[in-house]
This record gives sequence, C-alpha cells and structure tokens, in this order.
Amino acid sequence: MDPTLLQESLQLRDPLALLRQVLRQWDRGDLWVFGYGSLIWRPEFDAEEQRPAQVHGYHRALRMRSRVNRGTPERPGLVYALLPGGSCRGVVYRVAQPRVEEELTRLWAREMPTGVYDPRWLKCHTPGGPVRALAFTLSRRSPSYTGRLSEEELLEVLRHARGRFGSTLDYLVHTATALRRHGMPDRESEKLLALARRHRLIEGG
Repeated sequence: MDPTLLQESLQLRDPLALLRQVLRQWDRGDLWVFGYGSLIWRPEFDAEEQRPAQVHGYHRALRMRSRVNRGTPERPGLVYALLPGGSCRGVVYRVAQPRVEEELTRLWAREMPTGVYDPRWLKCHTPGGPVRALAFTLSRRSPSYTGRLSEEELLEVLRHARGRFGSTLDYLVHTATALRRHGMPDRESEKLLALARRHRLIEGG
C-alpha cells in the first residue's frame, strides 16, 4: 500500500475513540484481559489474578506488521495477531474495578498507538469457568495484515526489524519461551525458532 494511503487509513482509526467505545462496553466490574503474545511475558499491569485460558474462533499468527513497537515505518517488524478461525491458548488477567480505567489507558498506549487492532470482548474458557475478556484482534482487511510470508521475507524481518521495544527476533524468542513455560507451546513459534537457528540468528536447541 502507498505510504500516504496507509497513514490516512490508520488515522481514520482514532485510538481514543476506540478506547471510549471499549469503556462504554465495559460492564463496570473487574476487567479481564486476554494475552496471547507479549502480554503473557510483559503485561505491565498489576493483576489481581491470572489464569490459563483458551479462546475459540481466533488463532495466533505472526502476520501483523509492527511499525512502532518491533519495527519502523521504513522497516516494519512483525508481531503476533489474533486472527479469525481456529483457537488460541493464552493467559487472562483480572484487573480490579477501581483501577480499570487507569490500567486500560496505560495498556492502550502500548497496544493501540495507531489504532490498528479491533478490540473485542471474547469468551475465554479457564479452569475457573468462562470469563468475558478484552482481546486485541486483527482483521485480514487491515493494511497491517501481511498474509502468508515466504521464508526469505521472514528472515529479512528477523535479521533487521527493530522498534521502540526491541527487535522482532527478541519478541519471537520471548513469546515462544513464555508459551513453553505456561505449558502451551505454539507450533508456529517453534517453526520460526527452528528457521532462525538454521540461519544462525539464535543459538540453542
């Protein structure tokens, strides 16, 4: 997409308007947030409780361009997105009602600087029963959705992309490690780590 058209498309998705919409949909109780990527290993908010969780109808895929957190507009990185179809295991966090607006504002600054995600309230299945949690999903119509990338394209990103929170490669390693630690290893993450090892971008088994 032409850079000017891309910028215009992102500007139409006002992050503050999306935040106000989510707050209107909030039931005014404690807030549950579903983490499927970096929120698992770097939530950056104090949760009263966390549980393993599974969402049906969405799956995790490294198919979202990152122009701020793990890349730049000139050299976009990649991050995981929650895309329609399948299922996804992750972690849900419960934020106490008195701190919801404060914590959600902080979370928004991190996850929604360009308004790229479609925030949705999803039913999450946990060992303690189902909860309604806020999740950051991505439409395949989004200009930030990459579709399937070749190995050469993935390696280019893993070698070079870096943003305000570090490199795409570090993001991948941290996410895969966290998923293993929670007993929910991710097949795509493991395949990408194997690719990085074959090309000597990382060490280890």
